[in-house]
Parts: sequence; structure tokens; C-alpha cells
Amino acid sequence: MRILIDADGCPVVDIAIRTARKKNVECILICDTSHIFEKEYARTVTVSKGADSVDFALVNMIQKDDIVVTQDYGLAAMCLARRARVLNQNGMIYNDFNIDSLLDSRHMAKKVRNAGGRLNGPPKRKPEQNDAFLIQLEQMMKEI
Repeated sequence: MRILIDADGCPVVDIAIRTARKKNVECILICDTSHIFEKEYARTVTVSKGADSVDFALVNMIQKDDIVVTQDYGLAAMCLARRARVLNQNGMIYNDFNIDSLLDSRHMAKKVRNAGGRLNGPPKRKPEQNDAFLIQLEQMMKEI
């Protein structure tokens, strides 16, 4: 088991690293050249900037029962196909039961944007979201 983090724009990198360190689990940050991460206890893999370059690099690194942290539904679906456990930054677990509806909602939102519509962004992050993430991450680690 390892923790792999889609680190571009991820608000829980430090929480995940602390948890990995406490449990003596390898933690890998994957980012593109637009973001530079140097974090103690985490290995950083930097890939070339490009559409989905981080996603494909991360998917190619996955081993069964790795834990992946991402907010990207498409990446989550690819990770599930590789038998990883997948969690978003708010503690939501991606699984075979919810991924199709999440991908569908992403597709519908893209259609609205392409038609000139606007959607509201996410609300300001709250401390409770960090707490929910930590609880789910620790639970996943116990289950593996």
C-alpha cells in the first residue's frame, strides 16, 4: 500500500503526508512542471506539462490496493479500474457504485459550459472537510 496524490491544486497534501508518515506508508506526489513540491517524507514525481499528463503518469504507477487522492472523476475511474482505493479531498470515496453518476454529472456540466452557461464553483473550504478526509484516509489504511 502506498498513497499517491494528484498534487496539482490538492488542499490535503500535508494531511496525507503526515498520516502516511505516522503509519510508515510511502507517499508519492505527482505534479506537472507548473507546480514544484518539496515535502519531507514524500517523494515527488514531476511530469511534463500537458493535458492529463499527471493523470496518465499516476495511473501507470498504481499497484493494487494503493490509495489515490484526487478530485478528478476521470482519473478516479481509471484508478478504480486498476484496483486502487480512491478518495477525494473532502473524504468522499469513489467506488464502482458512484463513479458512473459522477462522470455523467461532469459530462453534463461540460455541455452547459460549452453552450455558454456558467456554473458555480465550489464553496470556500472548511476545516470539517479536512477532518472528513483524514477520517476516511485512516479508515482506508486500516482496511488494507
